[in-house]
Amino acid sequence: MSRRPVAVAASVLTVLALGAVSACSGSSNSSTSAQSGGGSVPTVKLMVGGIDKQIYLPYELAQNLGFYKKYGVNVQLSTESNGGIGAEEAMASGQVDMAGAWYEHTIEFQVKGKAVEDIVQLSGAPGEREMCTKNSGVHSGADFKGKTFGVTDIGSGTDTLTRFMAAQKGVKTSEFHRIGVGAGATAVAALQNGKTDCVMTTQPTVAAMEKKGVAASAINLASTDGAKQALGGAWPAASVIAQTSWVNSHKDAAQKVVDALVATMHWINSHSAADIANKLPASYVSNQLVTKADYISALAQDKGQFLPDGIMPAGGPKTVLATEELVGQATSKVNLGTTFTNDFAIKANKLEGFTTTTTPAGSNG
Repeated sequence: MSRRPVAVAASVLTVLALGAVSACSGSSNSSTSAQSGGGSVPTVKLMVGGIDKQIYLPYELAQNLGFYKKYGVNVQLSTESNGGIGAEEAMASGQVDMAGAWYEHTIEFQVKGKAVEDIVQLSGAPGEREMCTKNSGVHSGADFKGKTFGVTDIGSGTDTLTRFMAAQKGVKTSEFHRIGVGAGATAVAALQNGKTDCVMTTQPTVAAMEKKGVAASAINLASTDGAKQALGGAWPAASVIAQTSWVNSHKDAAQKVVDALVATMHWINSHSAADIANKLPASYVSNQLVTKADYISALAQDKGQFLPDGIMPAGGPKTVLATEELVGQATSKVNLGTTFTNDFAIKANKLEGFTTTTTPAGSNG
């Protein structure tokens, strides 16, 4: 269930792959032993579903701002890679403690009988765009019939959203085609080579497609307003998810991670795209796909996807569940109240006296 890895320079991939291997080489018991060391700083392993994608920038940004250290936790970041285990699966199997992944996975895990929860919500939109060729004729899900759509991989979040937008307009999954194209350079190539009419992807791949002239944005899911228009409501995506049993036995460590990320979300909200880019690794913002100027321009355009306070927005879980129900991956029997908690984020905001602006979801989503 690898969700959204990004193609970057080979040297970057090597470094990130080594990080992922390191994260997966042992069990998550390290966080337990660290906490039992009489006041020692807890260590938490967090794998991200494509750490250099803009939708997932808060995890690395928190590290570079020194916020994990400030709030007393050692976070070991890693990223999933093409063809490797997905971040959410690594978390569910205990290879890492937490996953930087989409909220929808908590619903899917509950359907499979596994208790996983979202402990801090970073975005109110998928951050995705349906990028289509000039002659595709695609403007909404009603136009999907007979076309071929690129998704990160079959069964991924982009695949779910693609099927959902079609189903909303009465188009059956059997009436169009979906193929896995990954992200970054492979997604661009799928359009250039005529393998797909459209590809659902995020920044900075979107900017690269626009710059090369291979595709334009046909459906915007990159902002909360865009998600509301296309999906019927705020669609919480990027988050931190963990097994409920791990959260319950590591509440101090979980709180510290949320403290750091909530502080990061307020920092994002009060700083420019250029400020943010300057705090990220150079290889993330300038590589074979985009220049730093492209990256900053893209981030300025889609920065509205990020929530300012880490709180799960009211109505968001219901919208995501409706998506899962329509594509046949869940039913109304799902207990939304156990798929997320705002407790950690509320405490984190109070810790620094931050003003919250997101209306929190209740137990029914």
